[in-house]
Amino acid sequence: MLIDTISVVIMAKNAQETITECLDSLVRFKEVVLYLNDSSDNTENIAKNYENVKIIYGEFIGFGPTKNRAATYSSNDWILSLDSDEILNDKLVDEILQQDLNNKNNLFVLIRDNYFLGHKTVSRDHIVRLYNREKNLFDDSLVHEKVQVHEYNKKIVLKNSFKHLNITDINQTLYKTIKYTDLAAKDKKMCYFSLVIAKAFFAFFQTYILRFYFLNGWVGFTVAVSNANRRFYKYLKQFLNCQKK
Repeated sequence: MLIDTISVVIMAKNAQETITECLDSLVRFKEVVLYLNDSSDNTENIAKNYENVKIIYGEFIGFGPTKNRAATYSSNDWILSLDSDEILNDKLVDEILQQDLNNKNNLFVLIRDNYFLGHKTVSRDHIVRLYNREKNLFDDSLVHEKVQVHEYNKKIVLKNSFKHLNITDINQTLYKTIKYTDLAAKDKKMCYFSLVIAKAFFAFFQTYILRFYFLNGWVGFTVAVSNANRRFYKYLKQFLNCQKK
């Protein structure tokens, strides 16, 4: 049975490593909108092999605004927003089929299992990914975007989780650090270098201890260092913005 009342919307750039597994998991959906922004690898050619995929070309204007723009190309108002490195499973799709989509105020929270270099981590995210675009949109955040939640919304948490191939190549940690910290520091400043250091140390402590990544051995330590590194450069760039002023 095809799911014809929900449009899957994916924003992608150079996602050839994960896009096949992602789109394979979505064959039961009648429409998948793939919004490509400056993609130069084989992502487009791979996507053309799927009959339910509609390819849209557009620019990247920040994660929140771009996801909202991509959703305007869907045929349905119910949007399942995914990233190109996220993979559903049949149990989750079956569960989605059982949900009440008559109430447009409903927001559906999906549980995401994170993987690092093929290893499942202890981290699980609870994030709103299924929403009705007549009632909700993503916020305008350039990075770490979220679906806006209003007082009239009812959040429903689904039981089955999905897979997030967060890092498949160690060099992605460096690429994402550059990209995400540039976005997070844009037009922002923070004028105390002591806070730069403190926030980086806390990011490591938060990840490794408070989020129990120490249970993941070398993987957990690497993720904690990566998070601390990203936090350091995010606030260092904001500090440098302050120095320029």
